[in-house]
Parts: sequence; structure tokens; C-alpha cells
Amino acid sequence: MNHVRVGVGVIVVKDDKVLMGKRIGSHGENSWSFPGGHLEMFESVHECAKREVKEETGIEIKNLQDVTFTNDIFRSEEKHYITLFVRAEYSFGEVKVLELDKCLEWKWCQWHDLPQPLFLPIENLLKTGYNLYEGDVEDL
Repeated sequence: MNHVRVGVGVIVVKDDKVLMGKRIGSHGENSWSFPGGHLEMFESVHECAKREVKEETGIEIKNLQDVTFTNDIFRSEEKHYITLFVRAEYSFGEVKVLELDKCLEWKWCQWHDLPQPLFLPIENLLKTGYNLYEGDVEDL
């Protein structure tokens, strides 16, 4: 890939837990990540977040808020992403693995006890100082 791509990561919150999926079949395989994906042409970030969560998990989300972004360089895979993070609340639906070639499982996790290893954009998000319970980011 010769260009930077834009990804959207969605921090879905339900009962003080966040939704995490174990990645397969792509870069970051066997790491844990939030639902999300590529921003499509002419799509808003929030439209992308809602679409990706629905496509991947089958659930609906509400009360979306922009969080921050990360600059994610996957040297070994020769990929470069800017990831836009959005926080959202679970609205309704049953979480299911709908993209069997991309995700092994979904589970609700405590913010301070996230499964390991984490997908690079999630690691970079945590380095910004973002805290789910404070909702702010330290100066980058």
C-alpha cells in the first residue's frame, strides 16, 4: 500500500464494559480490538462507526462522541493508518460474530483489564492518556 488509510475504531460501552474482538485474517491477527473499519468515500465518521458495528456485531449504537485519533504505522505489514476513535453507547441487539473471516469472538471487557495483546491502534490510544471514565486525552 502506497498511501495512508483512514480507519474508525468504535469504543462501544455497555454497563461500564467495552466490546472487544479477537482479530483474524488481517494485519494485527490474534490481537484484540474494538469494532471498526475503513472510512468510505463521502461517509461521515459517525456513519462509518454505526455501519461497521452493525456489519461486524449485529448491534445498534447511540450517543456517538468523537474521542481522538492515532497515527498507526504497521512496519512489518507495510501499512499506515490514521485511526479516528469514536465512543458510543450500546443501544440494542445481540452481539454476534458476523464476519467469520475477520473476527474469532466478541466479548465485553473491563476498561482496566483489556485482553492482550492489543491491536496497535488501541495501544496507541492508551498512550494518548485516554481514559474511558474521564473521557479526555492528554496533550499529544
